[in-house]
Amino acid sequence: MHPNALLDLTTQLVREVLKLDAPADSIVSYFFRSHRDLGQRERHALAETAYAVLRQRLLWAHLAQSGHGPMERRLALLAWQGQPHVLKNGITTDEGQWLERTAMIDRSTLQDKLRHNLPDWISNSLRQQLGEEDFWKLVDTFSAGAPLDLRVNAVKAKREAVLETLVAAGIPAVPTPYSPIGIRIEGKPALQKMPIYTEGHVEVQDEGSQLLALLTGAKRGEMVVDFCAGAGGKTLALGAMMRNTGRLYAFDVSGHRLDNLKPRLARSGLSNVYATQIAHENDDRIKRLRGKIDRVLVDAPCSGLGTLRRNPDLKWRQSPKAIEELQAKQKAILNSAARLLKPGGRLVYATCSLMPAENEVIANAFTAEHEDFVQLDAREKLEQAGVTQAESLVTPAGHVRLWPHRHATDGFYAVAWEKKA
Repeated sequence: MHPNALLDLTTQLVREVLKLDAPADSIVSYFFRSHRDLGQRERHALAETAYAVLRQRLLWAHLAQSGHGPMERRLALLAWQGQPHVLKNGITTDEGQWLERTAMIDRSTLQDKLRHNLPDWISNSLRQQLGEEDFWKLVDTFSAGAPLDLRVNAVKAKREAVLETLVAAGIPAVPTPYSPIGIRIEGKPALQKMPIYTEGHVEVQDEGSQLLALLTGAKRGEMVVDFCAGAGGKTLALGAMMRNTGRLYAFDVSGHRLDNLKPRLARSGLSNVYATQIAHENDDRIKRLRGKIDRVLVDAPCSGLGTLRRNPDLKWRQSPKAIEELQAKQKAILNSAARLLKPGGRLVYATCSLMPAENEVIANAFTAEHEDFVQLDAREKLEQAGVTQAESLVTPAGHVRLWPHRHATDGFYAVAWEKKA
C-alpha cells in the first residue's frame, strides 16, 4: 500500500479511537473488518500507531498544536516518526520540516503532565503509592509494549518440553521468573498455527494472572468457583491445577464472554468445567452452592488500570466516579462469593487495578466486617504453589501487589482468606 493511503487510513483509525466511546481493541477490530484488503503488516502498523497515540495523547496533542492540517493526521505523523519510509514518501515538505522541529524539543523540559500522559487523579494516586523515582519507572513501562506470556497446560504438557519446542521453532523463550507454569517469549509469533497451541499444550496468559490462580491453591477432587470467569483464562488454569477432577464452576453475567471460553476449553482437554451465565451475584444457581465450595476466586470487575501497556485507552475512559460505582459492585460480589465457602475453604479477591480504592480498601473492609474469615499470608500460599521469589510479590500486609515496572507483569492485586472452621 502506498504510504499516502496508509497515512490516510491511520488518520481515520486515530479519529475513531480518540472518540473514546468504546474499548480501543474493539474499535480496531471493527475497523479491520471494514477494510478486509489490509495485509497483516499493514494491520499491525495501523494498530500499533493507534495505541501509540493513546499512550502519548497529551504530549502529542501539545506538539501537534504547532502543525497544520487535521489534528488526527498530525497525531498519526508523530506516531509514524519511527517509520522513515512512510515519512519520506507520504508527507509534504512542510510536514517533514514540522516533524524535524518537534523532534528537537527536549521532552524533559515539558510539564510533568505532558511527560507522564496520565490524568491527574491517576498520576496523583500512583505518585503517592510509589514515590517519584518509582513513579517515573512505571511511566516508562506504560509507554512500552507488554511481553507475551504463555501458561503451560499441566494436564497435557510439561514446561521443559514446551520450551524445547519453541526454541526448536526459532522462537526465543524462557521460563517466567515467578510462575512455575509460565513461559515468556519475544515478539508476537503466529502461535495459533503451532501444534502446541492448537492441541492445547499452552494458553496465552499474563504471568500475573497465572499467579492469582496459583494463590487459590485449587487441588484434585475439590469444588471450586471462578466467580467472574470472563473468557476463562483463570478458569483453565484452575482446571489444570485440579488435574481435570472435581467440579469447577465458571460463572459470569456475560454470555458473550463465556462463549469465548468454549474453544479454549475444547483445546484444553478439561471436562470438569461447568460454564454458567448468571443474572447477578445473588442468582439462585449461586445460592444452591452456599457452604459447599472449597475455593472461590473473585477476579472482580475493575477499572483495568493495571493493563495500561495493553489497553492505554482505559486511562482516558475511566474516572473517579466510575471507580466509586465499581466499588459497590466489588463489595457486593465479594460478599456473595464468601457465602459459598465451606469451613476451611479459601477465598481469593483479585483485580487488575492499581487503585487502592479497588484493592486494599475493599479487602480491609471485608476483613473488618467478616469475623468468620481470617486473612492468609499470601507469600506462604504462593510458595506452597511453587512460586519463586514470592517475597518480592507480597506487601508487608500479606497482600499480593504486582507492578509492571517491578515484575514485568500487568498490574495485579490479590488477597486470600480462609473461612474459620
